Amino acid sequence: MKLNELAPSAGSTKKRFRIGRGIGSGAGKTGGRGGKGQTARSGVRIKGFEGGQMPIHRRLPKRGFKNTKFQLKLVEINLGVVQAAIDSGKLDAKSLVNAEALIKSGALRRSKDGVRLLGSGELKAKVDFEVYGASKSAVAAVEKAGGSVKILAPKREEGERAA
Repeated sequence: MKLNELAPSAGSTKKRFRIGRGIGSGAGKTGGRGGKGQTARSGVRIKGFEGGQMPIHRRLPKRGFKNTKFQLKLVEINLGVVQAAIDSGKLDAKSLVNAEALIKSGALRRSKDGVRLLGSGELKAKVDFEVYGASKSAVAAVEKAGGSVKILAPKREEGERAA
């Protein structure tokens, strides 16, 4: 095989449609932009403008509550990722596994507001975790392997959503 014989797979590339290249091309003259005016020019278009009438997004009242300002940004990690870090020797299963240990091992990049342990993957090693939150399946899998999970999140009352 030579460099001049290299070509992309059939159907993987599509030829760019060139507008404004004469009337015979089908996209000449106005180039698919219609007649004159603001929309025919480059760079300017008013989205949501209703001809001076109060736009619908301003006519309708604000509703509800968004908790984005106060919600916690937790970093999620699966048990399979933890087991892979233990297998590769980056994480010591005998010591306590917390956010700092996971970051040091390279399993996580940063901890943000805390670490939440999820149950996807298989955990073979006996590991003691100290995390902000954990799913029921993750806690069950860790305890089945002989380890323990200490949850740092504040206790919630019955009926509230868990972290």
